[in-house]
Amino acid sequence: MKPRRILNLQMKPKLTRNNRHWPGHLVLGLFYLLILAGSAAAAITPLAPLREYSQQSITIVRALEQAHFTGKKLDADMASQVFDRYIKHLDPAKHLLTQADLDEFEPFRYLVHRAVKRGDLGPAYEIFNRYQARSQQRLTYILDRIKRWETDLDFSLDDTITIDHEKRRFQPDTQSLLPLWEKELKNHIITLKLDGLENDKISETLEKIYSNRLARLSQTHPRDVFQLFMNSVAYCFDPHTQYFPPRASEDFDIHMSLSLEGIGAVLQNEYEYTKVVRLIPKGPADKSHKLMPGDKIIGVGQGKDGEIKDTIGQRIDDVVKLIRGPKDTYVRLKIIPAKKANATNTIAIKRDKVKLEEQSAKKKIVTVPGEDGETYKIGIIEIPNFYIDFAAFHRGEKNYKSTSRDVARLLFELKEERIDGLIVDLRDNGGGSLKEANDLTGLFLKSGPTVQIKTKHRISRLYDQDPSIAYTGPLVVMMNRMSASASEIFAGAIRDYNRGLVVGTRSFGKGTVQELKPLGDGRLKLTSAKFYRVSGKSTQHKGVEPDIWLPKLYKVEDTGESALDGALLWDRISSTRYLAYRPLEALFPSLIEGYTKRSENAPDMIYLKKRIDMANTISQMNDLPLNLEARKQMNKDHETRELALENEYRVSKGEAPLKTLEDADPKIKEFKEILLEQTQYLTADLISTSRQMGYTW
Repeated sequence: MKPRRILNLQMKPKLTRNNRHWPGHLVLGLFYLLILAGSAAAAITPLAPLREYSQQSITIVRALEQAHFTGKKLDADMASQVFDRYIKHLDPAKHLLTQADLDEFEPFRYLVHRAVKRGDLGPAYEIFNRYQARSQQRLTYILDRIKRWETDLDFSLDDTITIDHEKRRFQPDTQSLLPLWEKELKNHIITLKLDGLENDKISETLEKIYSNRLARLSQTHPRDVFQLFMNSVAYCFDPHTQYFPPRASEDFDIHMSLSLEGIGAVLQNEYEYTKVVRLIPKGPADKSHKLMPGDKIIGVGQGKDGEIKDTIGQRIDDVVKLIRGPKDTYVRLKIIPAKKANATNTIAIKRDKVKLEEQSAKKKIVTVPGEDGETYKIGIIEIPNFYIDFAAFHRGEKNYKSTSRDVARLLFELKEERIDGLIVDLRDNGGGSLKEANDLTGLFLKSGPTVQIKTKHRISRLYDQDPSIAYTGPLVVMMNRMSASASEIFAGAIRDYNRGLVVGTRSFGKGTVQELKPLGDGRLKLTSAKFYRVSGKSTQHKGVEPDIWLPKLYKVEDTGESALDGALLWDRISSTRYLAYRPLEALFPSLIEGYTKRSENAPDMIYLKKRIDMANTISQMNDLPLNLEARKQMNKDHETRELALENEYRVSKGEAPLKTLEDADPKIKEFKEILLEQTQYLTADLISTSRQMGYTW
């Protein structure tokens, strides 16, 4: 029987709930796909939506249209976005579906909204079944090539593979996929060779990895397809809107971050990888200095020497379950480091609970010489997140623990030490309690609004109504790309009120509020409001810009709100009434001049900037050579440059040069200390310059 083509461009399909009138079915054309692989592997049974999914899809869309902050509707325009998002969720690497497939699916682009609102999920499942069959074809093809790779594959050819999936195009047809699959296999083999594996071990490893991936395909449940497709719909409202079916709903928290008994990292899917979004401050991963935002996890093993299990293409909750585990046990992660896109690394992290006392605000005092010959005593308060013991607060306990209460106590102690200036360090602070952001801001202001919150129907404001001020002296707020949400509210208010100097880099840009809505046995997380500064500027997308910029430790393209496709854009509303302090702009030229002169001559800053430039150069690579010797030379050249830079830095500090790079790579915490030291000098400049210009705090 000759398979019929679905979604014929010459036909206008009629949608019904059981999809009987859809022109043809993808499933009829699935089995010929395996012929190209030359394998007798049994075709995977096509999936179909369960009956209850029809009403669930209608309910989800209705809830999104009624409650989402933007007021968006699933119409023809959004239907096209849903189609593109679904295809991207299925095949982000563009190595399974072809342009011919997309042409065949194209009519569904213009009918998604009508189909979903009628509860017709047939076309979505048909597209998934094509993807599923092509996945089986690819894995079967690769497993067949693995048997003969030592004789069939030539690693001396001058060939490359595109690693930036955004730069790839869909192949015209299935036959054109075979060279791409061969390139992917060659790249995998080269990676294993560079990891030091012998040929027999490479064959064994590859056989296990691809056999496991093939086995996982047959374990796909219809609910997985439903969740994937409905989240393609939800994502088009905004990236933080998500549907959790019953199975995923009970594990909701691990979609946001790992359990406190784990490694303390926030993860998300990026293409077929699991990417580290941020680290929980003072958590096991953060303290290990081995993992950083932007790293991609491609394998997980248990114990210090446990076998690494391949996680490429796995669901994020399945990867998280592998990483989580009892405290005092080790988990091994095979990663592609953000700063070394052409290599892999295996690290071990000891699991532990994130201890509340380690998450608490902490203080220290440093003495800094100023350019004016004076010596200044500067207090530093590091705030890892905005925390509060809500249970104790609601019970009415007087001594409940919270950020603002802890900082108020630390400020009192610092004033007793007669500090000349203060640094509030919010770097890597991912936010937390909105109440605490408001209360913390109030410690530095006399009174007034701190943030505006806009829903679909109204604008409300939070106020500091306590006229007392805990600290009235010169203030510097440090932030970086990982400073998000509540951190941005605090930094934005300090900047708008001219209460202090904000230094660092652009913040994360998380300026939206999400709420959970029960939906049958599942849950819908949707964006219900947006934050605005008292000046009317949104913190969404753009984040908060510093007054004085420091070098960027995180690549903006890979981190932050603006790195998310479809993130809500920056905008502004009317400013609210607030009484600002005297503008600080007159101080900036002198402060920037002093910082620039110091940083241009400071060995630490010279080294840091060169490290950042090197990492950026590597991350901008679009292609990798598939010539083994060229790949070895590329890695050798990188190591040579890295060793030379490391030794240049060590010599400048009077230390002996290294022979190899083993255990010598600087950790991001060292980078942060370099920037903190520069900020201390900036704070001394702020104190002396403001005195000279007659500023009162």
